[in-house]
Amino acid sequence: MNAAAIVVLALAGAGILYLVLACAMVFRLAARRPPEPATWPAVSILKPLHGAEPRLFENLSSFVEQDYPGPVQILFGVQRPGDSAVAIVRRLIEAYPDRDLALVVDERSWGENRKVSNLANLAERARHEVVVLADSDMRVRRDYLRGVVACLAEPGVGAVTCPYHGIALPPLPARFVALGIDTHFLPGVTVSVGLGIGHPCLGSTIALRRETLEAIGGFQAIADSLADDHELGRRIRGQGLAIATTPFSLGHICVQDSAAALLAQELRWSRTIRQIEPAGHVGALLTHPLAFALAAFALAPGPVAGAFVAAALLARLALCIAVERAFRLPPHPYWLIPVRDLLSFFVYAASFLGRSVQWRGRQFDVTRKGALLPRGVTPNTRSDAG
Repeated sequence: MNAAAIVVLALAGAGILYLVLACAMVFRLAARRPPEPATWPAVSILKPLHGAEPRLFENLSSFVEQDYPGPVQILFGVQRPGDSAVAIVRRLIEAYPDRDLALVVDERSWGENRKVSNLANLAERARHEVVVLADSDMRVRRDYLRGVVACLAEPGVGAVTCPYHGIALPPLPARFVALGIDTHFLPGVTVSVGLGIGHPCLGSTIALRRETLEAIGGFQAIADSLADDHELGRRIRGQGLAIATTPFSLGHICVQDSAAALLAQELRWSRTIRQIEPAGHVGALLTHPLAFALAAFALAPGPVAGAFVAAALLARLALCIAVERAFRLPPHPYWLIPVRDLLSFFVYAASFLGRSVQWRGRQFDVTRKGALLPRGVTPNTRSDAG
């Protein structure tokens, strides 16, 4: 076996060990049970919206139908009166007349990140002590808010975030996205939390106290950041506070109906991570053992390399099943796993070939600080270019 084959085989072996470790970390996180607080604070939930996404009514309803002992205010925000999400919110308000729900239409913009501008406008109308922001494509269980607030009540915790799993709509690309979330992203979060090597702060949910939000400058301070959740977490940790991760996951509705939509979204995720966490992104090389095992087999065909290919496939399958059991998810079509693994490696490799991203129909470059720089704007014309 030549030297190149030995190197890639070593990378494959390290990746297989990572997958085994991830299996253990998945069960470890899911087994954590924070104690319930003595009192339940009032909560304001902020839901920034942009268009009538598939299953939006059901997603929003899951936040309304919470089994929570304290007062809950939910604010739904859009930036244009003609936004197609408005009709869905009005139907939701009519369906739940006994709940504290409100639609906020506010066109003010605070930076390039329109979602953050939306959040800043919503925050001005939030009345309660605890503020929870959550993306519109999330679906939650009825005890979601109890679990989030229980984690926030733990000593030293300044914010709470939630890992998420994929819920795929029928198109095949959406199934690939959901499988990628459950076999790559979600295990990656559990490993970083379990080993203390990462500090995830995810747009699926970020819950914090109003005083913490004010101490970091509010949402206006991160209005130019594409990785707004990451930047929010960085600022919270800068206050000497920890970010807790819930032991349960939320459902992320995957709606991609084409290969182009899949690649555009996953490249945006991967290139953003590369810009804001370069060392961690390089380290993610070890999370792709199948690609390296296949490369070793191509360089030196034989039973040893073939065994590594089989081990990489079996380890990813075991991880997929571990995630399904730990978070009580329905099974995936396991035959898609090899293709999904190679697709993930392709996206990872492509993330190093540029820094442009597509987001909500616009083209941006992502700066080293995670800020959004519209295409055609040179870095020396923007103070936040980084």
